[in-house]
Amino acid sequence: MVRLLPQDEGFFDLFERAADNLQEAGRLLDRFLTDFTDVANKAKQINNVEHAGDHLTREAIEKLNRTFLAPFDREEIHALVCRMDDVLDHLDEAVNRMVLYRIAAPTEDARALGKVLHASTTLIRELMPLLRNLKQPQVILNKCLQIQQQESEGDRIEQHGLAALFDNKHEATEIIKWKDIYGDLEKATDACSDVANVVESIVIRHS
Repeated sequence: MVRLLPQDEGFFDLFERAADNLQEAGRLLDRFLTDFTDVANKAKQINNVEHAGDHLTREAIEKLNRTFLAPFDREEIHALVCRMDDVLDHLDEAVNRMVLYRIAAPTEDARALGKVLHASTTLIRELMPLLRNLKQPQVILNKCLQIQQQESEGDRIEQHGLAALFDNKHEATEIIKWKDIYGDLEKATDACSDVANVVESIVIRHS
């Protein structure tokens, strides 16, 4: 699509900063679940990243409110930054629950969901710079597909984890705890897919 008026490049900077922050959260989550030591400190680091994401989301929305000419529709920009923030919220909630519930050790399925989220947030980070130039829409759509495939894998892992809780006859309290944690992690993978869906919409409308 040919743009007849100059666009505000600051939005793309914000998208990329938000995605950098999101990828860092995915990395820290993977480390948290893989090496379950110094748990309180690692959880605090993730919480700090989540707070940084809140600030970036507010910055983007404030910029949107005072900008006349945005690169995409206002609803698309709002959705993009808010869906990235949703990933952080669910991810942080999962970690907070693990600390609150005094989980002795992550399950293999929880660790697998951490790997999915690390991969998904990395893909989102790779995706954001591509929005500066929509001349290769298929490249962008392929990355969106990869994120959606990760979300499907997250669904599979969550279902496996829930089934294992009942198959192994865990205590009721453990089932309740892990049901909540798996739910938060799976919601985070859903939110990653939501980011990809917003980007797909942008590509279809503007390329």
